[in-house]
Amino acid sequence: MKIYKAGLYTLALSLAVCSISGIMLFTGCKGKQAFQPTGDTIADGKMLVQKYCTRCHQEVEPTMLTRDVWKFHALPAMSRYIGLSTYDVINYYKKPTDTGGASLLEWQIMQAYFQKQAPADLPAATKPVPLAIDWAGFTLKTPQHDKQVDRTTMVAVNPATKKLYTGDVVTNKLTEWDAALKPRVVAELPSAPVAGTFVTDPWGKQDGVFSCIGQILPVDFPNGKVMKVDLDGNANSTQPVLIQESLSRPVQTVQGDFNKDGLTDYVVLAQGHLVGGVYLLKQNADHSYTQSGISNKAGAAQAVVGDFNNDGWPDVMVLYGGGDEGLWMYLNDQKGGFTSKDLIHFPPVYGSTSFHLADINHDGKPDLIYTCGYNYKDSRILKPYHGLYIFTNEGDWKFKQTYFYPINGCTKAIAADFDGDGDLDIATVAFFADMKGNPAESFIYFEQDKPMGFKPHAIPVSKYGHWMCMDVADMNNDGKPDIILGNYGEGMLIQPGVNPSWDKNIPFIILENQTRK
Repeated sequence: MKIYKAGLYTLALSLAVCSISGIMLFTGCKGKQAFQPTGDTIADGKMLVQKYCTRCHQEVEPTMLTRDVWKFHALPAMSRYIGLSTYDVINYYKKPTDTGGASLLEWQIMQAYFQKQAPADLPAATKPVPLAIDWAGFTLKTPQHDKQVDRTTMVAVNPATKKLYTGDVVTNKLTEWDAALKPRVVAELPSAPVAGTFVTDPWGKQDGVFSCIGQILPVDFPNGKVMKVDLDGNANSTQPVLIQESLSRPVQTVQGDFNKDGLTDYVVLAQGHLVGGVYLLKQNADHSYTQSGISNKAGAAQAVVGDFNNDGWPDVMVLYGGGDEGLWMYLNDQKGGFTSKDLIHFPPVYGSTSFHLADINHDGKPDLIYTCGYNYKDSRILKPYHGLYIFTNEGDWKFKQTYFYPINGCTKAIAADFDGDGDLDIATVAFFADMKGNPAESFIYFEQDKPMGFKPHAIPVSKYGHWMCMDVADMNNDGKPDIILGNYGEGMLIQPGVNPSWDKNIPFIILENQTRK
């Protein structure tokens, strides 16, 4: 999952990820000329925002958050990074030691700029095509389960065995489900697993590598771990093996032989909160691991491994959902390291959550299917720019937006040819959906019924759960991809007054694909 992936953020988080060296850019030199306002609050405010804020991230328009969110959440969190302090959230002062950054006058003008320009409420997004409430050719299948509240954080299918594995934040157990959806506890993990990757050795042995997040909420505490579990054992529970520890909220671990020595290495996304990074775990000859840094940016939400420059060496692409949000490509330098190339940036209020590379327009180039909607930091309001985006690849990894469908709090998208007509359809989940006004948007199946045209189906499953995670696999070996949705049954709601009506006790559901003849 990205739950996080990361891996969920507002302007407050975006400014926090600036490094100390970046912050020092805000400091002036002795004797610099004092700022002289022109009297035009809008013009002065915009100039100051561009001066101080865009050093760390894309500019955020005042209209992207409400007046109150700016005043009570985003601006107080932002102020400290440009040399101001606050003693009661809305009143600011300069410490004698805060010699750099914005002056108090500049800050007051910036505050006034946001207050004048920001709306009292954000308008609801207009959906270009209304949701069709139907099953769209899928049927529901549920597992055996007890009556405990389930807070499922991971659903992951091993492609080699078609076995489903789940994890939850209640028990921290890794559970395997057979073809009849009967559970077997495989291992007890140190914290909830949120993502799994599967390794088959040359003799067919099956292992799973699981990212145990440590803290499900966005706080910095380095108790996350990456664990390896033997999946071939028949015992009720096996002892997991530690690969790496002391990580701040690891949300995903991906594999590859990055130095071509015949041993499997890993890249770990430690999403963190204010502190995080992307790390390479190089496997040594004695099967220990040596950690090195690829990036020290917090907020990593999801990674994909591939040979993106066609040089025969595995590279990594990473989506960041906090701070300077966007998609970065890390190209293998064939010397044990990576060179960085940023591909596309998003405003820090988007809360980027997932991406999928797929040739959706059949031109031979992988396009970017992207979601944004992490909404559990400072600005827990519905945002009309959250949703599903498609950016077509115009060559050399340059992207152009060609599709958007608004979905409040969208958290993941997976593309597959679900209906067997030769083009790609898309399944989405929205953990931070409008559960009060439109819970149907928490799962939408986008059927591509014409080139780059989609019919959105809100399959009526919102009464069965609150979907935090999703995977796609052919669970019943009929040649058609099915959809697995993990239910985080209780907690992490962003809207006051929501009385959950969904089933809190089902760990997951499967939507069996009956769309093909």
